[in-house]
Amino acid sequence: MRTEFKNEVFVDFKQESNHELYEQALKKVETELGKQFPLIIGGERIMTEHTAVSINPANHAQVIGIVAQADAKLAEKAIQVAAATFETWKHTDPNERARYLYRAAAILRRRKHEFSALMTYEAGKTRVEADVETAEAIDFLEFYAREMQRLNQPQPLTASVEEENELYYIPLGVGVVIPPWNFPLAIMAGMTTAALVTGNTVVLKPASTTPIIAAQFMALLEEVGLPAGVVNFLPGPGGEVGDYLVDHPLTRFISFTGSRDVGLRINERAAKANPGQKWIKRVVAEMGGKDAIVVDREADLELAAEMITVSAFGFSGQKCSACSRAIIHEDVYDTVLERVVERTKQLRMTSPADASANLGPVIDEKAYRKILEYIEMGKQEGRLVLGGGTGDSNGYFIEPTIFADVDANARISQEEIFGPVVAFTKASSFDEAVQFANGTDYGLTGAVISSNGANLEKARREFHVGNLYFNRKCTGALVGTHPFGGFNMSGTDSKAGGRDYLLLFTQGKLVCERY
Repeated sequence: MRTEFKNEVFVDFKQESNHELYEQALKKVETELGKQFPLIIGGERIMTEHTAVSINPANHAQVIGIVAQADAKLAEKAIQVAAATFETWKHTDPNERARYLYRAAAILRRRKHEFSALMTYEAGKTRVEADVETAEAIDFLEFYAREMQRLNQPQPLTASVEEENELYYIPLGVGVVIPPWNFPLAIMAGMTTAALVTGNTVVLKPASTTPIIAAQFMALLEEVGLPAGVVNFLPGPGGEVGDYLVDHPLTRFISFTGSRDVGLRINERAAKANPGQKWIKRVVAEMGGKDAIVVDREADLELAAEMITVSAFGFSGQKCSACSRAIIHEDVYDTVLERVVERTKQLRMTSPADASANLGPVIDEKAYRKILEYIEMGKQEGRLVLGGGTGDSNGYFIEPTIFADVDANARISQEEIFGPVVAFTKASSFDEAVQFANGTDYGLTGAVISSNGANLEKARREFHVGNLYFNRKCTGALVGTHPFGGFNMSGTDSKAGGRDYLLLFTQGKLVCERY
């Protein structure tokens, strides 16, 4: 009998032996860099003339891999193969579908350091950040497998005399999965396996900056024997391939994690019924945040400083849940700001492959230039207290940056920067702090540091975010423990890693037989 779900334990990097194992994994992965990766459609490997090169964001000269790029014709083939495969896959016993996820989780657990090391190279993740993500990927596999088996059990209904009633959940059809680059293993694996374990087939369009991690996960699915055509690997340009997949009449749902602008565009296109389409497409979208940590006058100020620092600069602030705003009660503002600056000065920015690294590069040149533009903007909108510069020119390194005395309506307080930049805003009262926290278009995560129970209850009622944390950081949601998803322009509040999530990839069917 399957044991109860428990979160994967993180690697303890205080133990030198674990660093040695990670070094071995880095060396092993490095010997495998630079390979070519084809499309995979129905098990067929297709190498195209048009390719894209994935590079190490910490070292531009290092090629991680070369990936085939699909066009509209190949996108059509992938959709047709997925549609044909769905006709058999949808009838596969849910317990069998779950077992593929259990097998994948077991292999991923054994090869944990290898997948983490690949993320260090391709995504610029430090050891801790990469390990936490690989653990989350394992959690998604284990959790969604159990959830599918739970949903497969008889669903409770009110009894009716002389009738037999049954409610069960059936899959939707062909899904397009478009994962992000910032969690290229965990979120990609979670989105993909949630769709397939519920009986759908998938066209997986990986993030353009981290396709090798997705390709290796695809290899893992093949290793556990997942039938060909259930997941089809289709990297390609978003403007051509992405739009084609979203618009296709055979596409039943789109699962997307990424920017607000792209998410809104997908939602708009998906809302239009195209010739031959006989359903309303479902969109599951997570589209970022502008997350705030509120610090009350009655608070543990050491804890506040630590939580702001960790939440703002983990993975160089490239998390949709990252703290990009620190809203501090005026009575403790100067103290908290000073302590965050002190902690941030201790962070070491260097190659993420280095065991001492606290933060590495941002993902690519586009992000690098965008973040630097916001830093220049911040110099006009606030007081630059720390950072603002760059690092090793061989990579996309940007110093952890702190702006003080920023107005709540300033652009760096309103717009998602997605980098190592945090804006400090002073509030005259707790009520005003919550008002400032709610004053953006987003509503993903937030945190409150306070020892005042009445104020915590006020925040519980009025701080309008999907994931609200008290006296801890606003990042680091655990599968099964903190179902994740946000309000407003942060997306459809899908609650990934929660008991509701798989329902988004199914439809309930009621069958009644009267005797």
